[in-house]
Amino acid sequence: MGFTPGRHRIFILFFIIFLSGGYFRWVEAQHCVWYGECGESAKVPGKKYNCNYTGPPIPLQPEGYELLGELCPGLDYGDRSLCCNVDQLRTLKGSLQLPLQFLSRCPSCFFNLINLFCELTCSPHQSRFMNSTNFDGPSVVQVTYYIGKTFTNAMYNACQDVQLPSSNVKALSMLCGRDAKECNATNWIEYMFSTDNGQAPFDIKPVFSDVPVSQYTPMNNKTYACSEGLDDGSGPCSCQDCANACGPKPVPPTPPPPWTIFDVDAMYVIMWISYLAFLLVFLGAAFVAWCYRKTTIQSEYGPILDSNNVLSLNNDNSNQVNASCCETLGERFENVLRTFFSCWGSFCVRHPAAVILASIVLVIAASSGLVYMRLTTDPVELWSSPSSQARQEKDYFDQHFGPFFRTAQLIITTPIDDNYTYSPYYPGPDVPFKAILFKDILHQVLDLQLQIENLEATYQGQKVTLKDICLAPLAPYNNNCTILSVLNYFQNSHAVLDHSAGDEFFVYADYHSHFLYCVSAPASLNDTTALHDPCLGTFGGPIFPWLALGGYDDTNYNNATALVVTFPLNNYLNESEKMNRVLAWEKEFISFMKNYSNPNLTIAFSSERSIEDEIDRESDGDISTIVISYAIMFVYISLSLGHIHSCRRLLVDSKISLGIAGIFIVLTSVCSSLGIFSYAGVPLTLIVIEVIPFLVLAVGVDNIFIIVQTYQRDERLSHEELHQQIGRILGDIAPSMFLSSFSETVAFFLGALSNMPAVRTFSLFAGLAVFIDFLLQISCFVSLLGLDAKRQEENRLDICWCAKLSEGQEVKTEGFLFCFFKKIYAPLILKDWVRPIVVAVFVGMLSFSIAVIHKVDIGLDQKLSMPDDSYVLDYFKNLSEYLHTGAPVYFVVEDGLNYSSLEGQNCVCGGVGCNNDSLVQQVYQASLISDYTTIASTPSSWLDDYFDWVKPQSTCCRYYNETGAFCNASVVNSSCVSCRPMTPSGKQRPVGEDFMHFLPMFLSDNPNVKCGKGGHAAYATAVDLYPNDTGVGATHFMTYHTILKESPDYIDALKMARTLASNISQSIDHKVFAYSVFYVFYEQYLTIAYDTALNLCVSLGAIFVVTTVLLGFEMWSAVMVTITIAMILVNMFGVMWLWSISLNAVSLVNLVMSCGISVEFCSHIVRAFSISVKSTRVERAEEALAHMGSSVFSGITLTKFGGILILALSKSQIFQVFYFRMYLAIVLLGATHGLIFLPVLLSYIGPSVNKAKVFAANQRYIGTEKEHLLNY
Repeated sequence: MGFTPGRHRIFILFFIIFLSGGYFRWVEAQHCVWYGECGESAKVPGKKYNCNYTGPPIPLQPEGYELLGELCPGLDYGDRSLCCNVDQLRTLKGSLQLPLQFLSRCPSCFFNLINLFCELTCSPHQSRFMNSTNFDGPSVVQVTYYIGKTFTNAMYNACQDVQLPSSNVKALSMLCGRDAKECNATNWIEYMFSTDNGQAPFDIKPVFSDVPVSQYTPMNNKTYACSEGLDDGSGPCSCQDCANACGPKPVPPTPPPPWTIFDVDAMYVIMWISYLAFLLVFLGAAFVAWCYRKTTIQSEYGPILDSNNVLSLNNDNSNQVNASCCETLGERFENVLRTFFSCWGSFCVRHPAAVILASIVLVIAASSGLVYMRLTTDPVELWSSPSSQARQEKDYFDQHFGPFFRTAQLIITTPIDDNYTYSPYYPGPDVPFKAILFKDILHQVLDLQLQIENLEATYQGQKVTLKDICLAPLAPYNNNCTILSVLNYFQNSHAVLDHSAGDEFFVYADYHSHFLYCVSAPASLNDTTALHDPCLGTFGGPIFPWLALGGYDDTNYNNATALVVTFPLNNYLNESEKMNRVLAWEKEFISFMKNYSNPNLTIAFSSERSIEDEIDRESDGDISTIVISYAIMFVYISLSLGHIHSCRRLLVDSKISLGIAGIFIVLTSVCSSLGIFSYAGVPLTLIVIEVIPFLVLAVGVDNIFIIVQTYQRDERLSHEELHQQIGRILGDIAPSMFLSSFSETVAFFLGALSNMPAVRTFSLFAGLAVFIDFLLQISCFVSLLGLDAKRQEENRLDICWCAKLSEGQEVKTEGFLFCFFKKIYAPLILKDWVRPIVVAVFVGMLSFSIAVIHKVDIGLDQKLSMPDDSYVLDYFKNLSEYLHTGAPVYFVVEDGLNYSSLEGQNCVCGGVGCNNDSLVQQVYQASLISDYTTIASTPSSWLDDYFDWVKPQSTCCRYYNETGAFCNASVVNSSCVSCRPMTPSGKQRPVGEDFMHFLPMFLSDNPNVKCGKGGHAAYATAVDLYPNDTGVGATHFMTYHTILKESPDYIDALKMARTLASNISQSIDHKVFAYSVFYVFYEQYLTIAYDTALNLCVSLGAIFVVTTVLLGFEMWSAVMVTITIAMILVNMFGVMWLWSISLNAVSLVNLVMSCGISVEFCSHIVRAFSISVKSTRVERAEEALAHMGSSVFSGITLTKFGGILILALSKSQIFQVFYFRMYLAIVLLGATHGLIFLPVLLSYIGPSVNKAKVFAANQRYIGTEKEHLLNY
């Protein structure tokens, strides 16, 4: 059946209509929305509208071909018929400069973005997805742009992770008008198309849909994910700029669980079980021994006292003794020492004038070195060894990049407790503001800030202002000082702070909106509000909100409760004149702040010199405390040396003058030690000055008491003269003094092997002072004792020698303390039922101390170094309470890496084509687990910013064609040409000579509106160029640590940064180290546990060796001394844990000192025990304790106790903690171990009698008044 003619005609008609409709729709799809540029934009001056045009696309003029290929290569085909001309392409290139600089480091991101704008500006199919909705004459002033949701989301996903290397923030923070966390696919495009951004000349309304809307087909061009490469050969984005290009997020290692047994600390359980086992064994053995003694009693001296034994001392042949070789050798060594010191003592008494004069001459000669004395107060010199890793790295950093800048800082809060809710004019949630961000408070803070800027200090008659010493990164082009303050968002201007835009009905924008914009885009040169004020500081750099605000939560900066105002100041390495000018201004700053008052502001402040100034003030303030402490000890010594027999002879028997002379000898030994090392150029420290007199007084006074009290208890033999008596006494006691003094000296000198300067210096000075003190005591003091003895025998009064007491019959009595020790204390301590209790108690103390030794904190709380009334304490408190960022950390690449090669670049950079284990990538990966690594953010990378800056698509890198000199992007001059050609090779990274040719230009370029990548502000000091710019030397990449508050935080940060730097060094096969300003102070804590153990073990080893030799090779006696001192040291750690005393260089010095003082408590008792000729160990221990215990107790314990209690009144917290608490613990533990535990230990397992010494004593005393000592 066919068509009828009528039907045929109708069909032809419909077919023609159908074809014509399709033709018209096809023509409509091909027409433009605009073409060319017309009038000036009313909303954005300097920008132009596009001209209304609805005709077909027009072929591009030939001069635009290159520009089209550069910007929109997807439209560069056929006859290049487009809906834009060359002028529009140039405008497009100018508009894309900032996105190019910030996003081109991720090629797929930038490709998608430029695709969006190319389709908008030039697409020959504009009418498919664009609609002009408003006109102003021939100009298009508003369009609707239909964009596919798929395209929108893909573009955003490709760009959301792109970083800004110079500021460690997301690039979208600069391009989205808000913080990157609040940016999404739609509001980003809406912002870019809004005239409020200061760039778009007219409003473009985006409509997002994947399906046609009102007969318009949304633009949904092909996109590339950030993990994909482009067709032109560009690689995928780096892991730093594209999360999808990374592997799985690094997972920090799980911290090891605490070591427990039955949910109790394992050390507690182990030591408790060990203690119980010891008690069981010890008490069982003691009981068995007691039972055995009940049935069989035999003296250990039986074999040598039995007259029937041929080897007995009481047999007829008394010229023989059954002594071993070691016993004989020990006796002979003992005899040599006794003979030498006896002769020397006799000589000193016979020739007092010569000895005293010679001593004075030598002391004056040694002390004269004090004129060369240098006092070290520099904390770096005090705590960090020049050979330490941190010190060498600091020196390297200072030499190549200059020393880290100094700071003066304010932390400002307000007592006003109020909130204000800001309601934005544009739709958005209400924003609460805390009182510190009220405008009137900000004005008051700005007034204070301006006053500080105008401060004038005086140095050598010249005025010094902040501008003379401040850090000005863009000088000489911009001499404004760097001031990290929220007021710099408002250009430090009251007028800008008051700036607002609105009408009589509404306020469209004011300081609230500007603040909210700037905290999200601190490097912006133009905010998106109606104000259009810059956020960049007047010094040319950004003010990051985490540096200028405090007390906020997460990134809600509007909730800040504190303002932080920081004035970075220049620091100088070896330029004392410039440094003194900075110090003068800092002093004026501190004085001004101390006198500043504002009822609405609470201000904590500090400058770089504050801590050192306060330590100096603290030292001056504690002088009175120290003087009172020593005065009490001096008075006690002077009064207690005398043994008063009766009230009548009070002024004769007192020894005030001798006591004063003894104290003077102690002080001169300290001066001599200081002088000798000052001759050698060894600088002093405050620790030396404060601790050594205490130490030498403890050692020296003990010896003084032993000498004087032994003389007082002795009876002159009938055939002896005074000089012979004193010589004999010195022969008996000087070996014991020599033993203790020489042990301490050797222990201290070995302690000087420490790497810590403070510990090493203390050990050197202390060792020499102790030995000089010993030499003066056995010479000068012995001569003075002889003179005093003659005075006393002649009944002349003390002090006033010319007065004489009449003769009278006097009965010689024993001193109270000696009688107490001899008749009450010693017998009580050594009773059979008391001794096991003593052992159980002291072993229990030891077990407890071992159980908690690992719990002693390491570090030094910096607050302890300040006086109680210091303004710095408030600053420290506010610092830990409000600060939201840690210290900057630099990853330094040492000289030698070839940055001009692709291999050298790839192992460092973080952009496209860089190695996955490059320096920047590894630091970035570490920042993803910041809670573990303490690395807070991605590092600023000069190399990546340089690559973006030098790209030929960018207007940043240009030079004058005639001269080759650098041409800044802000310069309008036709002779300025791009540094690199728009060719495939020109788009690649610069290598070889090109790299070094343009790098100096980058480092001198100041950022501006047209080029935000200039490297002068951010990187001028980050790259150390060779002379004449022939190559790159050392460089650094900066990031920040997380918030660090306590010593363990700083120590952990140092360890983690070094671990990361070590991994980077291995990956790139080149030395990289981490540097932060605090590393040099906290490095000591990485090894302080090892250093402490080494120092104390070496000291104990030295004491053991010296004691073994000087006790006549009696090794077991040396073991007894060493065990007791070791117990004292371990118990010191227990006290440190109980009393919250941390382990640091100060406490380590005190521990080394306690090791020396403990020798005094132990060695005299042990030597007295070893030479005793009593019949049993208990009797020998009792005799040793009776004779030496009273001298040790009065010479050290009582002397120190009164002086130590005064230290508790010190204003200095460091004195209260590290001196009062530790000194008190040293004296109490030393006294209890030396006078309670050690005699009991000797009574159980003390060394057996030395038969050769007993035989020698027998021969020595036969025929003298002391022969009764041989009768048992």
